[in-house]
Amino acid sequence: MNKKFIPYSDLSFHENVIVVDSYHPDSLTLSHWRGAPKIKEIYDDTSTGIVLNALEKGIPDLDKYPFVTNDHFDIDGFLGVWSLHYPEKALQHINLLRKMSVIGDFRELSLETEEDHLALKLVCWINKVESALFYPPFASYETGKNEMKLCVSKYNFFLTQFGKVLDSPEEFRSHWQSDYDEIVAGLATLQAGESKVTLLEDIRLLIVETPEPLHYYALFSQSKPADMVLSIYSGNRYELEYKYTTWIDCATRNSYPRIDMHPLAGLLNQHEESPQAWVCDKITDTGPILRLGGESLTKKQRFDHPKNRTIFSSGIPPEELKAIIIDYYQKAYAHTQQKPLWSWAEIRKVNKSLHPLL
Repeated sequence: MNKKFIPYSDLSFHENVIVVDSYHPDSLTLSHWRGAPKIKEIYDDTSTGIVLNALEKGIPDLDKYPFVTNDHFDIDGFLGVWSLHYPEKALQHINLLRKMSVIGDFRELSLETEEDHLALKLVCWINKVESALFYPPFASYETGKNEMKLCVSKYNFFLTQFGKVLDSPEEFRSHWQSDYDEIVAGLATLQAGESKVTLLEDIRLLIVETPEPLHYYALFSQSKPADMVLSIYSGNRYELEYKYTTWIDCATRNSYPRIDMHPLAGLLNQHEESPQAWVCDKITDTGPILRLGGESLTKKQRFDHPKNRTIFSSGIPPEELKAIIIDYYQKAYAHTQQKPLWSWAEIRKVNKSLHPLL
């Protein structure tokens, strides 16, 4: 049974609604949000994956829910909603849609097959058209406008148009080509001699050293085994970011709990010789960043590509900075085990126990 999209703000006026990629207590929730109800048989890392599992396994209750909604627009949420609108077509492209949701939500990417390339092209199309016709991701938060209402126009458009692009992606090349080429070039840059990618498995930190900031999909492309990405650019420019995978409840991967970065910012400020100060976001943010600059970024800026924001030069040499950060997290995780699901209560408890240490 194909579902009908309704605005999240109208949810209370309807019975039997599926909520995708968010949460409402009076609904069937198919979401990877932390703390959202889970159906064990279909749980997955992405919300789209959960929806596809539900369709593939034909969970009995699915036909009882004629409506579907979400309180925001992003690629993972949209693809989950679209799959419920067009279940037969979604199952025909099940692996492609899974790959798209991982690229869109986690920024993890490999280009080993034609399907991998197609997934990237389709994600680039959504991103380009979303910003050109509507507004960039999270821009509504800056204006104080209501995202759950504004995103309805995006859903109305993409639910009718995405299938056409899926069937004939080459006809829409003008929309996806530039971003696709940029990402492919970024992946090549990471393989070049001037770049270095290092995974520290003991603290699940990926260190990406490359001359200039890249598109996020290239920068985070190899980050699946990591919880954090430390980006090191020429001129002592740095950013440390917790991945979105540590904000949600993952089904297939272990992680460490997020550790408050404010004490780490304080340590770096003790060593910093530039006029700027190290700042960071709260660990409850979907993508907290530690960076030099004196002011935290807006949500829109945090989710925009690093190449589109100013990254200040630090007075701390790269090897010293790496040593400070690695020591901080090695101490923090010395007596902590990795696991797939962390509640916010557990994360707060871990941080409270570490306060004297950090």
